[in-house]
Amino acid sequence: MTIRSLVFAAGVSLPALSAAHAADAVVVPQAEPADYVRVCDVYGAGFHYIPGTETCFNLGGYLRFDTIVAGSPATNLEGDDYQVNTALRTRLNFDIREETELGTLRAFVRLQNTNRSGSANDVAMDQGFVQLGGLLAGYRDSMWSSDIGGIEDGLLTDTDLVVGDFNTNQISYTYAMGNFSATVGLEDDATGDAVPDIHAKLVYSGSWGGAFLSAVYDETFNEEDAISAIGAEPFDYQGSQFYPIFLPRLPTRLQDGNNDAFALKGGVLLKNLIAPDSSLKIEGHYAFDPTVYASIAGLATTRTFSENNPTVLNPEPGSVPIFLEYAVGAGYAQKFGNLGLAVAGQFGRTFDTGFFGQLPNGQFGTFESRGDYYALVGNLGYQITPKFATLAEVSYRNVDFDRVGDVDQTSGFLRFQRDF
Repeated sequence: MTIRSLVFAAGVSLPALSAAHAADAVVVPQAEPADYVRVCDVYGAGFHYIPGTETCFNLGGYLRFDTIVAGSPATNLEGDDYQVNTALRTRLNFDIREETELGTLRAFVRLQNTNRSGSANDVAMDQGFVQLGGLLAGYRDSMWSSDIGGIEDGLLTDTDLVVGDFNTNQISYTYAMGNFSATVGLEDDATGDAVPDIHAKLVYSGSWGGAFLSAVYDETFNEEDAISAIGAEPFDYQGSQFYPIFLPRLPTRLQDGNNDAFALKGGVLLKNLIAPDSSLKIEGHYAFDPTVYASIAGLATTRTFSENNPTVLNPEPGSVPIFLEYAVGAGYAQKFGNLGLAVAGQFGRTFDTGFFGQLPNGQFGTFESRGDYYALVGNLGYQITPKFATLAEVSYRNVDFDRVGDVDQTSGFLRFQRDF
């Protein structure tokens, strides 16, 4: 057989062999089309659909490092009249939303940990609540301190002189119509009885800014609460130690069974009024009776300023008690590209406060005193990258009790923060 015959025979037999093997061919299964995560643009940037559902989720937060400085009356372990400490905070925000026939259904959880000068801290829930339309139930900022936003919103600053800033368990309902909204809410005052604190708030929001009016009924604020709030530890003033004991107006109120309190607060926020990328906020309150909603964190240590929401119900030992009958303040913030500047000031008058210590005549005893309070704050922030910024703040606070004298403190911090 010639070579040509062999090649021809092979060419004839190949199609037959292919047909024979085709009947036994192995079929490789094809992968199902992947259900990729889709962008959810209903609620703004950062939301995505949970695969296979119409529910949107957002995961965000930040990592923040602060170097905090507090002057006298803060003291360090070496006996110096100042403190310098560091604080590292990590925060995670979980925001899940979907649309229902009754409105937007939302669940929000904020977890964070703050490590101060190397001391370990457990992760805690800073906020957690559920919303359905206008109904909200959970743990978050009191309605008294959550109004139309601070002057720091989007302006690289942290300036905020909030009165009564703390978190509570609460339930509320908000009815919105156009630019107006009205909210009524109940907040747990931790007394254990069935009567909560009651809040009401009216808000108007527009392109120019907004305005609000809040009212709160503090169901009970008795002498025990006052003693707990202002602390049992003394603070030093010019070599003498003074012990805050109680608010003198309270015992009389308790005897006639009237141990509640009522307060009002209002404010206005003006955007781009003076210049583009600017914000001006004016805010004030008046409390008819002493209440935690009319209090501010005392002058004490660097820990006071590293708290997220310091509360007088858990004060730093030795803090100067500050319960303001009234206060008014204003702040202005201006953005220049990546640079942000802000200044704010506040003035108020304290309620009568009881003290036990050395009287002006040299004897020890109990006396009452009222005080003027004012604070000044300045900020300088710079956006290094879209998600990384630095911020420096300096603040000065002064409380001048008419029978004790004035106690003042200068503090500040330098911050680096990475958002995600």
